[in-house]
Amino acid sequence: MVDACRRMNASGLNQGTSGNLSVRTGDGFLVTPTSLPYDAMEPGDLVPMGFDGACPGAGRPSSEWRFHADILRLRTDVDCVLHCHSTFATTLACHHRTIPSFHYMVAVAGGTTIRCAPYATFGTQELSDHAVRALEGRRACLLGQHGMIALGATPASALALAVEVEALARLYLQALALGEPPVLPDDEMERVIARMRGMGYGATPGSRAGRAAADGVAPPA
Repeated sequence: MVDACRRMNASGLNQGTSGNLSVRTGDGFLVTPTSLPYDAMEPGDLVPMGFDGACPGAGRPSSEWRFHADILRLRTDVDCVLHCHSTFATTLACHHRTIPSFHYMVAVAGGTTIRCAPYATFGTQELSDHAVRALEGRRACLLGQHGMIALGATPASALALAVEVEALARLYLQALALGEPPVLPDDEMERVIARMRGMGYGATPGSRAGRAAADGVAPPA
């Protein structure tokens, strides 16, 4: 987790102490602490929490722990939640822009679009509720006037998806300079999604999705 957070900042996906990361731990999860620079973070600084918000230790969790708890509680198909303030995705989020199927790789997030959730104050239950809805049937979403969330089986796979979404956000912004780009029809996107699932596309080697693909079984949606 610490390594993924440091790579998140080193890659330019995030800045300073913004963003956060969580990983499922059976009956709860670990989440990054609040206001601690990633370069100074150690594994012992990660904060254990229950899905009900219980925090048994002395650590102070990220202010966004609510959507980490709610997403991991409701989405049993994923084990990691990554949140960042990447430049291009956040630019679109500032205009509450959903990313449409202007490019087939939009399917990497699990659907025909990458939705943008409505704005709500950071750290609130309202924001968590918006995020959960925007992530229905998806592995990534934008947060209005805020940033991005990416889900994965591991920190590595969530980070890889966030990189893909940021690249798509940049491409979409560049395409908009020439006018609203054409979009692929839903039936074609469904074919792309099915093909990606069958290939275990984007799955981290050793993850559940990667093992399923190696066995010829489609990973969970």
